[in-house]
Amino acid sequence: MPNIGPMELAIVAIIALVVFGPSKLPELGSSLGKGMREFKASISGDNSDERKNEQAVAARLEATSGSTGATPVRADPKPADA
Repeated sequence: MPNIGPMELAIVAIIALVVFGPSKLPELGSSLGKGMREFKASISGDNSDERKNEQAVAARLEATSGSTGATPVRADPKPADA
């Protein structure tokens, strides 16, 4: 297997910059990093980040929904354009 040195990495970076443009590279890097973290966590069986995310979402939902827990939905008996 050939060694990958700094010159090869620079060439790949320049090609990525030309193909995707400077505005999309941070988004691509972020999604690549997130995918690699999720893959590593699924392989190792570590789901502590997943639990933290679920707890944060639950806390946000609880904070926005108020003390009742559920928001009532009003059903209109007739459509608006009738």
